[in-house]
Amino acid sequence: MFENLLYQDAASLLTLDIKNKTLPSSILLSGPQSSGKLTCALELARVLSCTEPLPEKKGNWLCNCPSCRKQKELAGTNVILAGPRDCSLEILAATRTLLDAGANNYSYLPAARYLYIRSVRKLVLRFSPVLWEGDDKLSKLSPLVEEINEQLERLNPEFPVPANEELDEITKKILQSAQKLESTFMYDSLPIDHIRKASFWTRMKSNDGKKVLIIENADKMNESCRNALLKILEEPPEDAVFILTTASRGAVMPTILSRVRTYSFVERTQNQQREVIERVFHDNADKGNGQIQEYLQTFLPVSPKNIKSTAEFFYNGIRENKLIQISEIVKKCEDFEPRTMFKIFLQGILEAQKSPVDKDENSGRNAEVEIKNIQAVRQCFNNVSVYNQKPVAALEKLYRDLAGIRKANLF
Repeated sequence: MFENLLYQDAASLLTLDIKNKTLPSSILLSGPQSSGKLTCALELARVLSCTEPLPEKKGNWLCNCPSCRKQKELAGTNVILAGPRDCSLEILAATRTLLDAGANNYSYLPAARYLYIRSVRKLVLRFSPVLWEGDDKLSKLSPLVEEINEQLERLNPEFPVPANEELDEITKKILQSAQKLESTFMYDSLPIDHIRKASFWTRMKSNDGKKVLIIENADKMNESCRNALLKILEEPPEDAVFILTTASRGAVMPTILSRVRTYSFVERTQNQQREVIERVFHDNADKGNGQIQEYLQTFLPVSPKNIKSTAEFFYNGIRENKLIQISEIVKKCEDFEPRTMFKIFLQGILEAQKSPVDKDENSGRNAEVEIKNIQAVRQCFNNVSVYNQKPVAALEKLYRDLAGIRKANLF
């Protein structure tokens, strides 16, 4: 069990609880970003659905029971995945691994195919009709999901890996649809309707064992969602398991914490992260200085360093009262696709406002100005991620807002 979860004691604790039949129905996986929490949640879901009769073999990654075969592809019907997540970078990294393995017929090609399929389905699973039924966005996102699933069928592990040219065509089509799906429909906060629909789903009887609801980044739920989830956890269905993940346990509602058992994840050392990169993506870990998150960011079309440099230019325009071409900034940042780049850009603006120049000019009102700037930046992000405003329009408004805040503070 949990052979793919490296350097986390939570794997041993969970294995022990499963074997002793002491695993609770509601758990929280808490720890830093890129520490393996989602990998653990999905693996736990597979283990719980395993139909291998021999106890010593049950839940092993190499188990070939029908349930495990489906779960390895994340194609099982008894798992729902919800919650916000940036999926594009992992898909890009997995694409490189798969294409490289296919072109060179490396021995890890079968593993690379699973890595790729799972990276894509970590996105697609969040758009299950179970969660989106009745939503007016369903008719718009469904063609994208259908296109992705159609292409994934061409990578079915039961058949030979397609030839290089066909493999390249498949991954390009999937990436195009996946990036559009994520940038257009991925929410920053889990909709309450998804909690309600998931609650109904968990209470429906199943012939395929326990149902598993995974909610990633549970700390980002709004109050109404938290309360709706709390009601489920207070009276959980008999045949359902709830797995929450968070990088900020302190931001999870205390009443929810009281109803889950926490399994803690730690920040892996640089050498451990380096090994994870090499074992999972079969790539040179030096690309990301031995850090998983930095490695994934090397797949962005614009480097984080250049994005933040452009953000500093944006903020300098405000500081120096100069008009700048917002459209040129957006173009320079490749239209902020994937949307992860927009987050990096906004973080760069907040870092730029902390320069010594601003500290001198603000003359003791740094905290007040910083809070207003953070609020303006957060609203800009919401305008794009929640209200689907174009980055150009959102940044034009942000420019005016930050300029207004600065002017009011100086005079």
